Amino acid sequence: MIETLINAWKVPELRKKMVFTMLMFAVFRLGAHIPVPGIDPAVLSERFSNDLFGLVDIFSGGALKNFTVFAMGIIPYINASIIIQLLTMVVPYFEKLAKEGNEGRKKMTQFTRYGAIGLGLMQALVMSFYLRTAMLNPNIWSVLVSTVTLTAGTAFLMWLGELITEHGIGNGISLIIFAGIASRLPAGVVTVIQYVTTGETSVLTALLVLVVAVLMVAGVVAVQEGQRRIPVQYAKRVIGRKVYGGQSTHIPMKINQAGVIPVIFASAILMFPTVIAGFFPNNSFAIWITTVFNYRHPTYITTYSLLIFLFTYFYTAATFNTADVADNMRKNGGFIPGLRPGRPTAEYLDKVLSRLTFSGATFLALIALMPTLFMATSGMNLHLGGTSLLIAVGVALDTMKQIESHLLMRHYQGFMK
Repeated sequence: MIETLINAWKVPELRKKMVFTMLMFAVFRLGAHIPVPGIDPAVLSERFSNDLFGLVDIFSGGALKNFTVFAMGIIPYINASIIIQLLTMVVPYFEKLAKEGNEGRKKMTQFTRYGAIGLGLMQALVMSFYLRTAMLNPNIWSVLVSTVTLTAGTAFLMWLGELITEHGIGNGISLIIFAGIASRLPAGVVTVIQYVTTGETSVLTALLVLVVAVLMVAGVVAVQEGQRRIPVQYAKRVIGRKVYGGQSTHIPMKINQAGVIPVIFASAILMFPTVIAGFFPNNSFAIWITTVFNYRHPTYITTYSLLIFLFTYFYTAATFNTADVADNMRKNGGFIPGLRPGRPTAEYLDKVLSRLTFSGATFLALIALMPTLFMATSGMNLHLGGTSLLIAVGVALDTMKQIESHLLMRHYQGFMK
């Protein structure tokens, strides 16, 4: 591993990309410590005691709890991207753009940017209004300044991510999220050490935390890379004097076809009632909502798991159309050995996909709930979410593959073997 990193650093082009990416990380972390004007830190810490915007705070690297210019992070862009993806499945215009190649992707990227700014404005307005009591001068002007500042911070992060994608290594937006998640790791280590030194937990429990974390990372890597390969045979076709086809290949069907999107959707939906209830702190129904949707409550755990399963099946079915795959195979003379092309092939693929989706959904639910269950049983509040772990490991794997491709082009041995 060390030798591979040394070899990567020796490649001038790759070294330039890596240095540029690290510099952009430094800019991101610098902005995460510049506070929004007119905020009282003492009152702000009290307002965040119930951790309403926990998911946003994880992705922003703790910038939300300090209410800095990057407090919203890149969340509006993620939501806009997901919405655009869903629109390509139901709106013919967006479906047409998705099939137009590079020009279509450019237009969809532009729509995503506009959507991110719109969602950012709405989210910034809600957050600023919710935290108006933490402002030194809680008036309309202060709320407006806070809203514009937060939206501008998200727009800057979008631009920063595109710069990393163009001049750095890896996907810029994903790496910004990764940097925000990774920035919380030292604080988590310090928290564990404090628990041990103060006697709130034992050394054995701290070691158990480390073992659980390592096992979770290993599990995420195994499932994210795991796939079921369906063998496909293409018949020989004679066109003129040339023979086409006759080769064997496979259809890679990933265990976790939906990625981390079901967990993000489920977290966002469960966060919404608590956020609304936060606007009415003295209302009895709002207090009940806050209690029921606490991450340790059985109702929350059960609802969270069901939503993850629901969104996993929905997103997998929307992104992997077995009927289209079977039809394309039939048109190109392909078939699965032992099955007739067309409907029997589609039914078989649907059956396999359903089983894989169940395994993927179970995995996502376990990873998402394991930190919550562990914190509830151990009493340690580490804020290590399964969502952040899934994203961090996924981004790290993708970035490693990009470095690997650069090294292989120059005859170096990379990370993968």
